[in-house]
Amino acid sequence: MRRTAIMLASFIVLLSLGASAQENRSEISVQGTGFFTQNTNGQGISRTTTETGGFLVGYRYHFNRWLSGEANYGYDRDTQRYFSTGGFSRVQSDVHTATADLVVGLPFRIARLNPYVLGGGGSLVFHPTANSGGFLPGADTQAKGTFLYGAGVNYTLTRHFSLRAEYRGYVYKDADFGIRALNTDSWTHTAQPSAGIVFRF
Repeated sequence: MRRTAIMLASFIVLLSLGASAQENRSEISVQGTGFFTQNTNGQGISRTTTETGGFLVGYRYHFNRWLSGEANYGYDRDTQRYFSTGGFSRVQSDVHTATADLVVGLPFRIARLNPYVLGGGGSLVFHPTANSGGFLPGADTQAKGTFLYGAGVNYTLTRHFSLRAEYRGYVYKDADFGIRALNTDSWTHTAQPSAGIVFRF
């Protein structure tokens, strides 16, 4: 009897694993991105940022048909320019983005289009490059916590592959690289449109 129960339990577990595999709950994505940061003013300092591009890679796990969780890493490089009565400074930095969020699939679908919205948080890490023309003595690596929101759509190509178009918005405090003279004490917003490919397994 005990042996039968063990065999039955093992069979149920195998069926469950097989069903999970057939559902293809996991996704990995690679996207090319734009990176556009809003200008700010504060404490007698104006900050502008160059517009740039980069990439975003992510992993998404589908809990069910409408709810997923995901983690993403992004990379961009831009130059922050600061203007004040004391003069002009610029800092070129690599921007590393690490975020986690929940994704909610919208209840309507049009043909192969699957729209969704997302929300979460994470960190933007600004790392000065020390390249000539964009280096400021004393500038240090700085992490800024961020709120993340966005929306996107997947276009199904096959059971395992989709195309993705997405928009992400990051809200966070201005980076000052640990230099008081660059501190605007202002909140800013970065828009990150992207497009890429998704592999589901």
